[in-house]
Amino acid sequence: MAGTDRFVFTPGEPAGVGPDIAVKLAQNSLACELVYIANQDLLETRAKLLNLKIKINSFNFNQPPRPNKKYEIKLIEKKLEEVKPGVLDSRNSAYVLSCLEDAAAYCLKNNFAGLITGPVHKGIINEAGFAFSGHTEHLQKLSESKKVVMLLANNKLKVALATTHLPLKDVSKAISEKKLIATIKILHSSLQNDFGIKNPKIIVSGLNPHAGENGYLGQEEIKIIIPAIKACQGQNMDITGPLAADTMFNQQNLKIADAFLAMYHDQGLPILKYSGFGDSVNITLGLPFIRTSVDHGTALELAGTGKASDKSLKQALTQAMLIRKNHA
Repeated sequence: MAGTDRFVFTPGEPAGVGPDIAVKLAQNSLACELVYIANQDLLETRAKLLNLKIKINSFNFNQPPRPNKKYEIKLIEKKLEEVKPGVLDSRNSAYVLSCLEDAAAYCLKNNFAGLITGPVHKGIINEAGFAFSGHTEHLQKLSESKKVVMLLANNKLKVALATTHLPLKDVSKAISEKKLIATIKILHSSLQNDFGIKNPKIIVSGLNPHAGENGYLGQEEIKIIIPAIKACQGQNMDITGPLAADTMFNQQNLKIADAFLAMYHDQGLPILKYSGFGDSVNITLGLPFIRTSVDHGTALELAGTGKASDKSLKQALTQAMLIRKNHA
């Protein structure tokens, strides 16, 4: 797409802070065109509640991309039930999924350079009868992608995950040598193509305490993780591990690593979010389009209060633009 890049944005759960940060973002002029898929009444009501000015215009695909002006929201309208800030309503789960699914469909048709997503509430979506474990898995299904990888990044470190939103009891059986090799390859390729790192260095964690202690605390390192690392090293990738997760993020490794690969969600992400919560971006690798997201949840208790920060949303948009630039 020549000239101004055009991105699509889904604010997510309407009862949460997604609409708040959506109207807060509109208080800024943007360097790209950003199109919201949302409900107009929702955005106008939330803007009024926060005492923020917005100007909503219906989006026209036939017009050439133009950067958003201050206060401007370009909108693809979606129907929605009545919303009360902070109060979940399962009737609105279909709206949340419809916004996301339309956005993905547009990206697959190359109508947009990428997708930026706000936070959703997995519990209420499942309560409504939809099987939904997260944006990452849903977008993989919608795009029919063979393998995707969840990466969270800030200006201090990047942490990818070998598994995504799984119960802890299911993590071990979800990791295989083949899957781990595929994950490392996608991460390595992304560091080169999305982030412009010519020869990226990746540090991989073990699964078990002390990285298995030579098999005494688990066999996954010996049977799965080490063979996968050696296979990738054999393809001229700079991969180190497996290291014990409790010492992997030491100062020396932080200086030399371009990315870390953790085996499961709560093994790696607490470290990243401690280092810069609100400054991080969730990126889905392996999709046929760019997808970035905020690093926080719906924060129902903050919805409509004006206390929710749009910093992570700004970072997500900036990161999508940088990835797009590296692809150009």
